[in-house]
Parts: sequence; C-alpha cells; structure tokens
Amino acid sequence: MPKVVTLPGDGIGPEVTAAAVEVLREVAPDVKVEEHAIGGGAYDRDGDPFPQRTRDALGDADAVLLGTVGGPQNSPWNSLPRHLRPESGLLALRKALGCYANLRPVRVQPGLEHLSPLKPELARGVDILIVRELLGGIYFDGDRRIEGGAAYNTMRYTTPEVERVARVAFWAAEQRRGRVTSVDKANVLEVSELWRRDVTALRNREYRNVHLNHEYVDSVAMLIVADPGRYDVIVTENLFGDILSDLAAVIPGSLGLMPSASLGDGPGLFEPIHGSAPDIAGQGIANPAAAIMSAGMLLRHSLHRPEAANQIDRAVALALREHPTRDLGGKADTRTFTHAVLDAMASPSVG
Repeated sequence: MPKVVTLPGDGIGPEVTAAAVEVLREVAPDVKVEEHAIGGGAYDRDGDPFPQRTRDALGDADAVLLGTVGGPQNSPWNSLPRHLRPESGLLALRKALGCYANLRPVRVQPGLEHLSPLKPELARGVDILIVRELLGGIYFDGDRRIEGGAAYNTMRYTTPEVERVARVAFWAAEQRRGRVTSVDKANVLEVSELWRRDVTALRNREYRNVHLNHEYVDSVAMLIVADPGRYDVIVTENLFGDILSDLAAVIPGSLGLMPSASLGDGPGLFEPIHGSAPDIAGQGIANPAAAIMSAGMLLRHSLHRPEAANQIDRAVALALREHPTRDLGGKADTRTFTHAVLDAMASPSVG
C-alpha cells in the first residue's frame, strides 16, 4: 500500500491540504495517508519547525504532500533564531528528502486567459515548465555570515549538481515539446560559466534530440512576460529559479493555480507555491486548486499513475471554469470548489 505523508503546516495550509487529500482519496483509495507537523505550528508544539517525529515518518513514505509554512510579518516566529523559523523547517525538509529539482508548471487554463495580467493573446496557450535546482547555490552556502559592516554569501555549484538537475529538464522536455532553455549569467559569473558548459556537454552526450539554447537571466525576466510562448522547459540554478518562477507565477492570474513538485533521491515533495495567507486562514475561502493539482503531480511523478493525474487536471480545469474561487473573481469557497472537482471527476467526459 503506497504511503503519503501530509504536512499541512500553517495558515491556509491545513484547509487546502484537506481538500487535496479528499480528491486524492477519491482517485486513489488504496493510498495510506498519514499526517504530521511542520513549520510554525510544529515549533510551538515541539520546539522545532521540522521535528524528529516528522523526520521519522518520512522513512517509509512514497511521497510527501505539503501545505504551507510561516505566519504574518509580525509573527513571533520571525523573531526566532534563523534555524528555528518555519522556513528553515522547509529547507531542512527538502534537504532530508534529497529534493534537488523543483518542477513548477506555469499553465494558463483554456478559457481563463482573461485572468492573466498579460493580454489574452499573449496568455493563451502558455505552458512552461520551470526546473529549478533546489539544494545548491547561494541558499545553501555554509560560509554565510555577517562580520561587522560586511556580509558574505557564496554561490557554488559542482558538475554533478548541474548535471543531475539538467537531466530532469531534458527528460521533461522529451515528454513535452523538446526544447530546453538554460538560464544563467555567464557573462559576469564564473559559476554560470560552469553551469553553461556542463549543461551543453550533457545535452551533446545524452540528449541530442532535445533543442537547447542559453539565455541570460535578466533577458528571461523580460521575455517570460513579454513573450511567454517562446518557452517550453526552463532550467536554472536556485536563486535565479526562485525569482523567475515567482515572476512567471503571475501569468495564470493567481498563485492559487500554481502547483509544484520537488524530486530527487527520495520521496517526492509536492506543494502549492502560494504562501500561508494568514489574513484569510480559517475563513474557508482559500483556493485549493494548486494543492489539488499538486496531488495530481504526486500521482504522476511518485506513484506513477498518469491517468489518475490527468483525471485530476481535467476536473480542476472544469471546476475553475464553472466555479471560480474568490481570488479568480468568482464566489466559490474552499468546500464548494472541492466538491466541484469531485463532481467533475465523476463525469464521463472527465473520468
């Protein structure tokens, strides 16, 4: 029996995770679901944002479904030592799972082009997959420090780190339209020179059927909103990927439409990219679409059930058109939207 560990977390995390689990159980009733704590709530209970009991539960998990972590700006969690803050629990979780490749699909749902801040003709048909390196680079610099009036962070990458995330991007492109754009800043950064060299060498050795081009990160930051249709798969390092994926997230019209998967050596980690939204937590109005689609990615990448994943994607698309949530200009609350997805899954045209 496959085991999925859920980590609802903070803010709206428990609400959207519950919706995702309800849909997951409908399409995969044989899956065992086990809930554990992470983030600020875990710190309040156990004094650790990633407590040992949660770590232990991951040992025999096939996948992890995460909600959100963190609180409002004035939360006492933000005054804790850095290693005890909710976000540090998330970084520790990714590292514990060996999740080095973050997959973030940016897809404008048919019929919802009007929700995008882009002109409808630019938004129509946008389907980008951003593959972000997740365990290296400047975020994981062991020498980070502040000394008097100077602060230090170092961006480092090795060839094995570059190649393993590039392989994920090339593999994904083979399932899609066969094009990879590698993003760097090789005109000024030596670490980007290494990145470009290693991505090119890997493509020439193992993925000659995939078209590869290189672009600078500042150019991509402009073109991803000016001409998003030019991109299929984008692969880049941790810092650049963090910024570009958040920028691209506005294209579909709401962060509530953005799922993600983080893959690596252990169980995959699946989560909506929106924050904990403490201002609406507990009101039952959060958009659960991204969490539900993250469950679909879990089925696709960790449990290897593509048909079930496709069923969820089709049901979400139908529910978004017929029962949009408040962040999309509609009136549906969390429960209404979840029931709409479940009803759509029962439809012959979806199932």
